[in-house]
Parts: sequence; C-alpha cells; structure tokens
Amino acid sequence: METNERTRYSDEELQEFKELILDKLDKAQKDYDTLKAVISHSDDNDIQDTSPTFKVLEEGASVLSKEESGKLAQRQLKFIQHLKAALIRIENKTYGVCRETGKLISKERLRAVPHATLSIEAKNSR
Repeated sequence: METNERTRYSDEELQEFKELILDKLDKAQKDYDTLKAVISHSDDNDIQDTSPTFKVLEEGASVLSKEESGKLAQRQLKFIQHLKAALIRIENKTYGVCRETGKLISKERLRAVPHATLSIEAKNSR
C-alpha cells in the first residue's frame, strides 16, 4: 500500500524517471546542436540539410533572427543542465523530493516536468 509518507521513490521508480530524462536529454541535445548549426551556418548549405528534422528546424529558424535563435539555444542549454542535475539527484536518491516541503513530488508532475524540484503546493505558494 502506497502512502504519502514515503520519503523517496523506489529504485525501480527512479530507473523509470532516469529513462524518461535520458530520452528528453537526448532530444534536447539534438535540438540544441541543430540550433547551434543554424546559427553558425545561417546561409550555407551543408550535409545536415539532408536531415528532415534539420530541414524543418532550419526553415523555422530561418525566420528567426540570429539573436532569437541564440536565445532559444541558451534556453535549450539551461534545460539540458536542469535535466543533468535531475540525473544527479536520481543517483543520490533525492530525485522527486520537494526542496521546500521535503515531501514527494507527484509522479504526474515529474512526468510532465522531469527536472522539477518543487511540488505543485510549494510552487503555488511562491
């Protein structure tokens, strides 16, 4: 029987979140690399043009200014850093614990925002 008094997620649960985070991290890294490539190769055609994902992102990014693309890349990098920090919390078995209340953050919230460090209650009371 699961109670709200648990202080941490089980190793199996942590493994599930780890896989989710690694998947998001992989995608985020690819998006970041694509943005960087768009910024640095704004107008020259290179091999990456053949990638369908790159094409879509490049066409979207071509309407963005270099500055806007740079801001997106920065935001993506920050997201990557948050995901990497979440992986460290998994290794330390502190993942999913609200840093303000010390209670477990709901699985629903963590699935939606896997790098969350605050429960909804703590976030809403800010």
